[in-house]
Amino acid sequence: MQCIRCKGKGMCGLARCPITSRFHAQADVKPSATYQGSAPSVFVGSFGYPDVQGGPLMINDSDHPPDWLGRNLGIEDIVGIRARTIRGRSPLQRFTGNLQEIALSSQPLDVDVAFEKPVSFAMTFDGTVAPVGFSGAVRNLDVIGSARVGRVVDRITSDVDIRATDACVELKQGGSDVYEITKLMTAGLLGKRRHFVPTRWAITAVDDTLSTALKKEIARFPSLDECRVFSGEVFGNHIVCILAPGDWRYEMIEIWGRRTLWAGDTEVIVEDREALKKQGYSPISGAYYSARLAACEYLKGIRRSARVIVLRHISSDYWAPLGTWVIREAARKAMASSPVSCESLDAAVAVASARLGFDYWQQHSTLIPEMRTQRTLFSF
Repeated sequence: MQCIRCKGKGMCGLARCPITSRFHAQADVKPSATYQGSAPSVFVGSFGYPDVQGGPLMINDSDHPPDWLGRNLGIEDIVGIRARTIRGRSPLQRFTGNLQEIALSSQPLDVDVAFEKPVSFAMTFDGTVAPVGFSGAVRNLDVIGSARVGRVVDRITSDVDIRATDACVELKQGGSDVYEITKLMTAGLLGKRRHFVPTRWAITAVDDTLSTALKKEIARFPSLDECRVFSGEVFGNHIVCILAPGDWRYEMIEIWGRRTLWAGDTEVIVEDREALKKQGYSPISGAYYSARLAACEYLKGIRRSARVIVLRHISSDYWAPLGTWVIREAARKAMASSPVSCESLDAAVAVASARLGFDYWQQHSTLIPEMRTQRTLFSF
């Protein structure tokens, strides 16, 4: 259970996570003290906050998960790309302007970087951010070329009177995707009191902010008039989602199979839930908010409210932790699938159980018994 909650963040106190240690194999790249090439993003660490370090994320490839899926890359391919990725480290005030220019640009900028010494390989994994292979202390950083900044991004990032939460919502409405907004938040380009935000925190903050705003809109919509079941899978992450008539409620149940990434010889199940407001940080961590965003995007699109149950079953096919983007995209894939319409909640539960291949997840749900026993205004 501790491994499920930690997901490689070091809660056990060991110097290196025993689960992810098997990925610490030398990448097929010769360490160098210089780098000339593309820097598609920035990365800010969380260790020692607020005195954190960060720098450009350097790889002559994409740092955009939808691109990886669009190219039909497998886990091995993505791990290979990320093993070659270099994370620059330095006090953030040294290169603030450079890092913010990289984050603002809609197209990756080229950089010329000199490191204090050849970069070192230490493949880092956790449950939120995509893995990174190399890291190095930056001595000099030059950005080659000028950032191409979209009109909406330029307007929002230039407005120092808009709150960060409102900025995220307006950027999303203006066509920016979650990944671009996260990059801008990480680089300290949003809000009234601007500062760099650790990448891990920014990922979850953006998912939470956008879905919270959507929940407020969904609360004003009429209820869905039938039960629907959706399903989709990305890299061994099987998402099954039940939508049932009613006002907004959300529950997520995460099932880690035996001998999967974070589970041992016994299956581990973690669950969490909420009404209109979420109390505290979820024990499921970032995956909870990523899946919630996908469900909210669907309900906003059909202009209906609903009670939502998201089931995530992780199989041994998911052998490397790639970050919460996998859950977000798996949930989006599920919500984009053709749903099964059901006449009753019991029928929807049966369909969901058939999709998963087991039904004992039901005993971990509190929303299903509530819907079976409580009558609401929607019942009349």
